Amino acid sequence: MNIMNLKMHFAAALLIAGSLLAGPAQASKSSLPTANQAGLSETVRHQLALLPFHTIFDNLQYRVEGDTVTLSGQVTRPALSRDAEAVAKRVPGVATVKNEIEILPLGRFDNQIRFRVYHSLFNRNSALFRYGVGASSDIRIIVKNGHVTLVGNVSNELDKKLATFHTKTVSGIFSVTNNLQVG
Repeated sequence: MNIMNLKMHFAAALLIAGSLLAGPAQASKSSLPTANQAGLSETVRHQLALLPFHTIFDNLQYRVEGDTVTLSGQVTRPALSRDAEAVAKRVPGVATVKNEIEILPLGRFDNQIRFRVYHSLFNRNSALFRYGVGASSDIRIIVKNGHVTLVGNVSNELDKKLATFHTKTVSGIFSVTNNLQVG
């Protein structure tokens, strides 16, 4: 390598290192489009959907009233609750964020139930397999102290009933609440 190539590689390395140290670029509120309440609601939904580490065992919900966003639901990690609040605060047009997200217990008992219900619902032979793909799954499995709640959306009433049936076959569950919406 000649001296000129070495200098160019060094300069490129400095530029890359500088950009990494500066952290990720964030759009300012003024550079993002403002919108009416429906647009505000859609922007909040989109930003929450982009959160990393949001799993099938988390249920993030929100409500927009004027310039106030109320976050609710249940999550397994406290950091996800904090991240959801931070993201909602950065949405243009949002003045206030109320964080009412419940942090679920992460005990071994509940974790075992989470994974057993997941495998019961979404094994490859199940008619519900298509609902369990990825973090954007249509069915969420919420477990609190041995009590299971299913939330989300399914295509038809039969799938809703199948979800209840498969969940009830898992041992160690105290109760099953099926809050799945059809449509």
